[in-house]
Amino acid sequence: TRSIPFIIPPKFHGRDWINLTNGEQVQEDSEPYVTPESGPRSSFHSLAGAYVVGSINPELYKFSEDSSETDFPECNIGRLWFSVGYEQEAERLLVSLIKARKLQPPPDSCSHFVKIFLLPDERRYLQSKTKRKTLNPQFDENFVFQVSSRTLYQRTLKFLVYHVDKQKKHHLLGQVIFPLKNEILTGDSKLVIWRDLETENLEPPSEYGDIQFSLSYNEYLGRLTVVVLRAKGLKFQDERHAASVYIKVSLMNHNKFIKCKKTTAVLGSPNPVYNETFSFKADQTQLDTASLSLSVLQNAEGDKTHLLGRVVVGPFMYTRGKELEHWNEMINKPKELVKRWHALCRNT
Repeated sequence: TRSIPFIIPPKFHGRDWINLTNGEQVQEDSEPYVTPESGPRSSFHSLAGAYVVGSINPELYKFSEDSSETDFPECNIGRLWFSVGYEQEAERLLVSLIKARKLQPPPDSCSHFVKIFLLPDERRYLQSKTKRKTLNPQFDENFVFQVSSRTLYQRTLKFLVYHVDKQKKHHLLGQVIFPLKNEILTGDSKLVIWRDLETENLEPPSEYGDIQFSLSYNEYLGRLTVVVLRAKGLKFQDERHAASVYIKVSLMNHNKFIKCKKTTAVLGSPNPVYNETFSFKADQTQLDTASLSLSVLQNAEGDKTHLLGRVVVGPFMYTRGKELEHWNEMINKPKELVKRWHALCRNT
């Protein structure tokens, strides 16, 4: 009967230990003594003998570096990690607060906690434990909001990160706004997300409210991009039923209507969050005569709407002040999203 070759790995003898400068020791190579092998040789022998039993290839065990832990933009005040899931049958929104990194409070404070809201309800919230004496708190806490599947994707999570000073007073450090409408939350696994903290606009709302949006222009593609972020302090005109508010973005050229796009309607909040992006074709030669009009509209009975306020941004031909500054900054910073708040007006 033909035998199967059995390979015995080399045994090394006669090695001397050498002391290194860092205190470690290695073995100096000498002529190895290989145990004689018995049995017939075959082509398999030459292949198997090339490998030493027990050797490890370190390249197979390298973990890819998590860039979210290392890549922080300038002027960053901290980053928050959390996960979101939804139990369809029980109608429960599951929120896990995981950690925060590189928080930047004043020098006299290094204790933090987080309040979690499910907008548009701004009266009730859930709160984490306070993590003391650290700028990189690890929370690992779970929270549950009861919310029906019918209204789930109209809701928005809001995380407020506070720091505690030596007098035990609480101060808002930053916030994260996370709309649920574009997420897939059903299933067995939770969605893990990280977001950079934003400083909340602490100025009181203007007379008719304010709107925040970003502008960007790509001269190579001839594309004007508008990101409608949120509004605050809106004054509803009809309080008889729950207000539904959307924003219409219109591109004009020489006061001639070119194209308009609308956000989805947000129900019941004077501080709606949208985070919706719209793009318009606009040649670079048109930027001196084009303008953008953002109108905040409230749905009324039937097909009627109420204008809650409007903002127009554009060149010197149409605008002044902050609206003109926003437009010029967009042109001076091509391909970069330029974000600003603007006060709503009703006579624009």
